[in-house]
Amino acid sequence: MLSIDLSEIGVPKAHHYLLSAVGPRPICFASTIDEKGRPNLAPFSFFNVFSSNPPIAVFSPSRSGRTGQHKDTFNNVKKVKQVVINLVNYKMVEQMSLASSPYPPKTDEFIKSGLTPLKSELIKPFRVKEAPVQMECEVIEIKELGQSGGAGNLVICKILKMHIAKELLNNEKMIDQEKIDLVARMGGDWYCRTDSNSMFEIKKPISTKGIGFDEMPNEVLNSTILSGNDLGKLGGIEALPDETDVNEFRLIELSELFLEFEDNARALEIALHKKAKYFLTKNQLKAAWKTLLSFNN
Repeated sequence: MLSIDLSEIGVPKAHHYLLSAVGPRPICFASTIDEKGRPNLAPFSFFNVFSSNPPIAVFSPSRSGRTGQHKDTFNNVKKVKQVVINLVNYKMVEQMSLASSPYPPKTDEFIKSGLTPLKSELIKPFRVKEAPVQMECEVIEIKELGQSGGAGNLVICKILKMHIAKELLNNEKMIDQEKIDLVARMGGDWYCRTDSNSMFEIKKPISTKGIGFDEMPNEVLNSTILSGNDLGKLGGIEALPDETDVNEFRLIELSELFLEFEDNARALEIALHKKAKYFLTKNQLKAAWKTLLSFNN
């Protein structure tokens, strides 16, 4: 592996490595105003939510790597401690990118980007009408992380009110992840899109406890066919199928494999592991385990 001491390579290269390695990063499209009420709109990919009770979001308008100066957004939230965090979807990503141009402080990025200012209900900064989700926030703390170019500034916000486009909601009035179509930042000029083609689902083990790697048979752990991800999925089962279920599955579902390779144990084992891997792609965890355990039954 390439091992790097970030303190020795300079800010531009450190910036490149960090942003290329840590992604995708959600985008905070921040709407603020200055003390004279002039609007500002700028995106930041150092952003996430960090609490739901209280609801807290944090983003970081870093100092310019070239000049060391603060961004207009930072200057604004120091004076008017309010911000609208707008989420960015694919339909508006080019307009968001245009708004990130280094315009002078008095420039209205709503006008430059062609986006529509929408009056907020609880705070002064405008929402972005085109954004699929808009969060009106109170800035509760600002933490400066350094005085040189590239130094971050953590803007800690309490979310006062969320606005969600109705077309994103499912029948339970929750956000449908296949409809929101968010974009996120990668390294360099790259973005990614969270559409149905790029997303996959893994059930979170909130109330279940999988057997884990340490309780798997060695012949499964040492498989030349199954990957670490495959083993991770197999480790999520709460209990291995019993011998009766395995034998029944072998007779009904796997009989052709056992007949084909009855004189070649190694080939049979490989074929069973490939079959189990197929079942895993279909999220048929019990079938995969019955297939694997059938070899020694």
